[in-house]
Amino acid sequence: MNTEAVNAYPAQVRWESFRIAETPAEYVFHRPRVYLETTIASYLTARPSRDLNTARLQWITSRWWNSWHTQFEIFVSSFVVDEARDGDPEAAQRRLNFLSRFRKLEEDSYCKALRARLTDARVLPPDAHADLKHIAIASVHRMEYLLTWNCAHLANAHIASKVTAACSSAGYSCPILCTPLQLLETYENGHKT
Repeated sequence: MNTEAVNAYPAQVRWESFRIAETPAEYVFHRPRVYLETTIASYLTARPSRDLNTARLQWITSRWWNSWHTQFEIFVSSFVVDEARDGDPEAAQRRLNFLSRFRKLEEDSYCKALRARLTDARVLPPDAHADLKHIAIASVHRMEYLLTWNCAHLANAHIASKVTAACSSAGYSCPILCTPLQLLETYENGHKT
């Protein structure tokens, strides 16, 4: 471009054409942060089950995934990936392929300290060390939901209150521990939390 032509316009006019408008605040869309525990990847990638209860959980998980997953910012951790490697090699590969698209949260010293505190508080049974890892990493990394089908140790109202109290006493906010069915009902009923 000719420098004489550029200088012919006042400076403000020259820069106006390069100004980029910011997105107005009312159009910014907050996507809640969800930590997917291993059972979610398992149900989404498994072959259809002949067991009616398992098939029902697969259907619910698929329904949540197909309808709502884009409304969330989804994370997993190295623990989820490690657990997904176990079992049948073909099924494990399907889980790993599915999980590869998500950002992975890493365990740091804060996660380890929270996990130790949760262990000392005995919020879960002694054999639930893996579940404590999921809770600690999701809490430290400020996830809003921990999505799971583990109703024995995670999506369990009795245990969740103890976990929430222990996380809070350590200065962390515990994510909402829920199943895809609970999250599906929340979003489909229009009561977004």
